[in-house]
Amino acid sequence: MKRKLCILGSTGSIGTQTLDVIRGHSDLFEAYVLTAGHNADLLIRQAREFLPATVVIADESQYQKVSEALEDLPIQVYTGSEALCQVVAMEPVDIVLTALVGFSGLKPTIAAIKAGKPIALANKETLVVAGELVTALCKEYHVPLLPVDSEHSAIFQSLMGENSEIEKIILTASGGPFWQMSLDEMKDVTAAQALKHPNWDMGAKITIDSASMMNKGFEVIEAKWLFDVEPAHIQVVVHPQSILHSAVQFQDGAVKGQMGTPNMRVPIQFAISFPKRLKSPFPRIDWWDLRELTFEKPDLNRFPCLALAYDAISMGGNAACVLNAANEIVNLAFRQGRCSFLQMAEIIQKTLEHVSHIKAPTLEDYLECDAEARNVAKELIF
Repeated sequence: MKRKLCILGSTGSIGTQTLDVIRGHSDLFEAYVLTAGHNADLLIRQAREFLPATVVIADESQYQKVSEALEDLPIQVYTGSEALCQVVAMEPVDIVLTALVGFSGLKPTIAAIKAGKPIALANKETLVVAGELVTALCKEYHVPLLPVDSEHSAIFQSLMGENSEIEKIILTASGGPFWQMSLDEMKDVTAAQALKHPNWDMGAKITIDSASMMNKGFEVIEAKWLFDVEPAHIQVVVHPQSILHSAVQFQDGAVKGQMGTPNMRVPIQFAISFPKRLKSPFPRIDWWDLRELTFEKPDLNRFPCLALAYDAISMGGNAACVLNAANEIVNLAFRQGRCSFLQMAEIIQKTLEHVSHIKAPTLEDYLECDAEARNVAKELIF
């Protein structure tokens, strides 16, 4: 029987690669629900190819276009952000892959958990913003949280079959396009330069986060909640080749890691097929062409966003929510040429200083904090 997927964010980088996996295993997987934010044209093409039961276009201004384009097919079309929270709970859905970008993934992910749906998590911001709340809900509703990020998938795979205490998580980072640049050289870098990631094919927002190493900071926070490890025991290591995707060091000093070519389809396939491993056509490591694997310590002076992430998780409460909201604002501003690459960290730090700290936030607190932090960051830019 086919496993029916609800893909939140089917038109983004992770969503389109998930559909590649489904194409390769159409006998095992079905795209039952497809959703998009604004990209109506691609959503329409995907719906006509995969024939899902339901599609959602979150942008209400695009509803008529999508609805009319699919009116000859037996596909239900919905619109609005609240529809995302409803479709995840549809009875036939077997697993929800959350590939929405940013804070927008939080509410539908929580809705899916409360509906008892297994989560394949590609939206790291859900755990960055509200990791304590989300992981508690997963325990309450007995919902598995399967990581899609290549690093967390690697850690998850390294822990399979282990009952030993984790001494350290080694979280690898490519370093992005600027990892060898000095601060002076980074003053004038452009968004176009930052979007040229050396190894990974990702969406624009995540690619900029990778360049600033905020993405790695988010992954530290995500790892804390996924694997119940304190940030002091999560070591970020710059590994430009992106072959070792991450590793775990145990209390006897042994280290287990997962290696592979830089290809997000592999961890996506593993998450949606778990606990099975399926055959794939994706590239293998060419051991004779693999000349070296290098590892370096990240420079927190040149990449202060990583340091800010460690600070936020140490503060606890709503601090990481503020961090994420401010980062979403400055990330977009940098892409639009409204702030410089180095100003991003400065604005995020000032936002953390301006927004009141809440030690034990509720979901409503997170929603209000997100809105407040965005407003503060916007004011600091302008």
